[in-house]
Amino acid sequence: MADGGAVRRSGGEREGADGSTGFWSPGSHILWRYRENAGERIHIARPVTVVRDDHELLAVWMAPGTECVKPVLADGTSVHLEPLESRYTKPRTVQRDRWFGTGVLKLARRGEPWSVWLFWEPGWRFKSWYVNLEEPLSRWHGGVDSEDHFLDISVHPDRSWRWRDEDEFAQAQRDGLVGARLAAQVREAGQAAAAVIRAWGRPFSDGWQHWRPDPSWAVPSLPEDWDRTPAHMSS
Repeated sequence: MADGGAVRRSGGEREGADGSTGFWSPGSHILWRYRENAGERIHIARPVTVVRDDHELLAVWMAPGTECVKPVLADGTSVHLEPLESRYTKPRTVQRDRWFGTGVLKLARRGEPWSVWLFWEPGWRFKSWYVNLEEPLSRWHGGVDSEDHFLDISVHPDRSWRWRDEDEFAQAQRDGLVGARLAAQVREAGQAAAAVIRAWGRPFSDGWQHWRPDPSWAVPSLPEDWDRTPAHMSS
């Protein structure tokens, strides 16, 4: 976005005179959030540091030890400990937790219905890419929002890949969280992502596995109003 008519906001982000969201500067802290499926509440919120943000790509770093918000069952039990048959129908709440282990680099190209995450083993040994099928990111001045679509793809360093969480995707359809039309769109998006993988297109071919975070970056904190409703959003 050109600077004409834009004002600088906290965290390095610019907002145009028409209220549209501009680009964040490297090192800015924003929130990467997900709405609950078939609902409006935010149930995942992760503070991240902006690596790159432009017309083509948003790249962010989630550092080890980052305080996040995640969904849990109403009694505090981890969602993934609940049998699949009742995982999406039992009452839920959210709780604060920390992201342990190595950090995650997240890459999202404008308008694509997936983001690509990079994982490393300790010592920066590259582990895998992870294609998270989701609603295209909506931007607001404090970060980006989406809705997860359950189905994912794991991509290994040798370029082999496999579908992941097909059982969760099927259960979400049975439980009414994913309708027939959306399910078809998600499958179509997954096939499109698989085509990019087979062709070894971007961002897989861009060498992001060799990227390293700036050692001077502080771990961003989780704001108290992590679930606030944006006044304006853009894609």
